[in-house]
Order: sequence, then C-alpha cells, then structure tokens
Amino acid sequence: MPGFPARLEMPCNIFYRFRTRIGPFFISDRDERWHVVFDGESLGSYENPTQAANELASGHTASLRNGEDTSTLGIPKDISRWERVPI
Repeated sequence: MPGFPARLEMPCNIFYRFRTRIGPFFISDRDERWHVVFDGESLGSYENPTQAANELASGHTASLRNGEDTSTLGIPKDISRWERVPI
C-alpha cells in the first residue's frame, strides 16, 4: 500500500496514519500489540491505539533518529483524529 513504510516486515490488519511536517507516523496492529512506527522503525508498542497515540503526542516514545521531539509535531492524542486505513 502506498505510504506505508517499506521496511515494516510484520503483517498487520489495520493501521492509523497521521502526517506531520517530518513525515507520516503509523500505529499498526501486530502481534496483539499496537506499534508506533516512523520511517519503518518501531518507537514502542502499546496495549491499544489510544495509548499509542497519547504517548506519541506527549513525546513519551523512543527518540527519533533526528532528535525531533514528537510532542512538537501537532500529533493528536485522540485516535479518532488519525486516518484509519484497513488493509
């Protein structure tokens, strides 16, 4: 699917996408966990997509390679404001 990270190797059923000025972030359902993904790398896994979005929006995920603080990117904590994309 266009726009989904090419390096994401594990299959998933659904994902959420939010586009930012540095690129899209994804929250995907894999292995009974919800993973925050940026540039093909997992920034953490969570029990549900709401928790994942909240942690990402608050800047409480693993650090990005470029040192960007995710809390400054305008990412909404409310998962309903993310684009839901079925696979």
